[in-house]
Amino acid sequence: MAVTQEDMNERKAYAKKAGWRIFAIWLVLSLIGVALVLYVWGPHMPPGDMTTSAASQQFDFKVLTAMVVPVLLMVWVYGAWSLINFHATKDDRGDGIPLRGNRKVQGIWYVGSAVLVLFLAGFGTYELINGNGVGSGEGPSPIWKPTAKHMLVVQVIAQQWRFTYRWPQFGGMETTSIDLPTDTTIQFDVTSLDVIHDFWAYQLGVKADANPDVNNVAYTTTSNQQGRFTVRCDELCGIWHGAMYNYGHVVSKSAFYSWASSMETQNASVTKLLPPFATTYTPSYSGAGGGYYPSYDPNGHAVTY
Repeated sequence: MAVTQEDMNERKAYAKKAGWRIFAIWLVLSLIGVALVLYVWGPHMPPGDMTTSAASQQFDFKVLTAMVVPVLLMVWVYGAWSLINFHATKDDRGDGIPLRGNRKVQGIWYVGSAVLVLFLAGFGTYELINGNGVGSGEGPSPIWKPTAKHMLVVQVIAQQWRFTYRWPQFGGMETTSIDLPTDTTIQFDVTSLDVIHDFWAYQLGVKADANPDVNNVAYTTTSNQQGRFTVRCDELCGIWHGAMYNYGHVVSKSAFYSWASSMETQNASVTKLLPPFATTYTPSYSGAGGGYYPSYDPNGHAVTY
């Protein structure tokens, strides 16, 4: 049975009416979905808000998820509507409406895609600059630096298969644990003694590669929230890569300085055996050339190999 012009006009009118209904349903669901993402789920998104970089990353996730929700709902709503309404009945033996290009739909798609991509490019660049690298390693010469006058420097030294931490502001001591004070800007100097590792303090929103002979600097500022955070190696570095992790704590300033002073005193006998604080270290078994391992034992006697 041939399709008459009257049939085509009737079906086009129905399709247009259906399009507006689909749009209305999508709009209502999108507003609800975006509100749920921003105000219900958003505050609980990882990595939390223990630091400025973590809070910035959480905000980024909220924005990106809020942008995805309307797109996802459009697919679901249109698909559900099509399954329920756009099908032939038993009495409908006629041909369907011929499919042709729709310049309006194509134009909306092109413009919408371009706007989204350009917005994401600008948004990502702004967040990176405004967040002083948002917790990522910027190499030995950071482009974006915090404006804080006083920063706590923590050197992260990675090696197979553990992290140790050196504190130049506390006599150059080195510890196997890491405590950080609240409301303080932290400068992480990340390096490695052997192969490529990666320092990933998840709840702090800090992630920086640890490369041999390279100082990779990352910044963050702790909030007034105290708690434990996890440190993991996020770069395959050998057979025990999966076991290369430890835990740190964000504590009050008084608790931190009490801990740091105590550790400085306890480690004084060991600290004097370490090389002077430097941004990188070159390990050598004999200790030649300022290597990481000294050429004398803890009692001061020369060691021969």
